[in-house]
Amino acid sequence: VSSAAADHVGTASVVDGDTLDIHGTRIRLHGIDAPESGQLCETHGKPYRCGQQAALALADKIGRRAVSCEERDQDHYGRIVAVCSVGGEDLNAWMVSKGWALAYRQYSTDYAANELEAHRAREGIWRGNFVEPWNWRRGARLEESEANAQRSVAVAASNDCRIKGNISRNGRIYHVPGGKWYDRTRINTSAGERWFCSEAEAWAAGWRRSKE
Repeated sequence: VSSAAADHVGTASVVDGDTLDIHGTRIRLHGIDAPESGQLCETHGKPYRCGQQAALALADKIGRRAVSCEERDQDHYGRIVAVCSVGGEDLNAWMVSKGWALAYRQYSTDYAANELEAHRAREGIWRGNFVEPWNWRRGARLEESEANAQRSVAVAASNDCRIKGNISRNGRIYHVPGGKWYDRTRINTSAGERWFCSEAEAWAAGWRRSKE
């Protein structure tokens, strides 16, 4: 493989659900974010180690096959950021489609459609409740997330926070009162949808206004 191509090919060991090691080179999968190794999610009212499950899913998918990674960037930890494939299949996309990682929209929207596919099919972590990995790293935990969701519903009921943050095939879209799709939009907080008190708050959280 030409070094100019910035490719990394070889037997990979799985560090976690979005990180591989190839010949001592740490590679972060581009555009996705998987639950952290110690992270817990919930399904059918019971907690489980979703971070561990994500890593196991990736390891099972790769098996003993060689992995090929096309370098895109380097992160602030010095890791290579890449799109990796095995047998010609995009592993980044596979992890999101199977619900073991989320589209990391802060850096890329390449896998937003795969996330919607997983959301609709209730794959992986979408089978139950979870905290987004980026929020988990900031200290958010499942119990707090559920409590915040309940508070969000209560505040919305008081008519103070009436902007609807919906997840659709077009991504994270918010609807304001009086908008064309506002009355038809239903918010499912357990699926990551939420209410906002202002458009500025919605924008800051990564939602964009509905085109009407």
